[in-house]
Amino acid sequence: MFFLQELERVIDLHPSFFGPRVKEYLTTKLFGDVEGTCNGQYYIVCVVDAFDISEGKVLAGSGKAQYTVRYRAVVWKPFKGEVLDAMVSSVNRQGFFADVGPLPVFVSNHLVPSDVKWDPSATPPQYTNNSDQVIEKGTHLRLKLIGTRSDVGNMFAIGSIKEDYLGSLG
Repeated sequence: MFFLQELERVIDLHPSFFGPRVKEYLTTKLFGDVEGTCNGQYYIVCVVDAFDISEGKVLAGSGKAQYTVRYRAVVWKPFKGEVLDAMVSSVNRQGFFADVGPLPVFVSNHLVPSDVKWDPSATPPQYTNNSDQVIEKGTHLRLKLIGTRSDVGNMFAIGSIKEDYLGSLG
């Protein structure tokens, strides 16, 4: 789910960037540093604006200045039970991996409908029910998140396509 969230970041600035355009440089650096990153709880999709830039504090010994920048950003936090569209990135006998934007999702063969079977002899290897459902690399599908796991700066998820209206979209 997407949210608009107020966040804060501390930026150190080298003295060569001091001058009349320091706020512009801080905003540009903020956009470059945080857009597209993950903090383990959510992904920062984009920075909307920087609305409060503190006065710089000179750091002793280095001459750098430290600024605290408060900003608004659109963030994406995946939730257990959320239904999402994904693209399959790899398929093997244990299940398949799909990408929901930056989030990798593993779907175990136990979380695939019972009529959809692993076919290792097909080229490329795939899960199929020998009629309309084919899951191979590059397939667009709809899945439901069963759970998420967070690491430092990363997120992973487990998904299922075992319910109604889930599975291949094409």
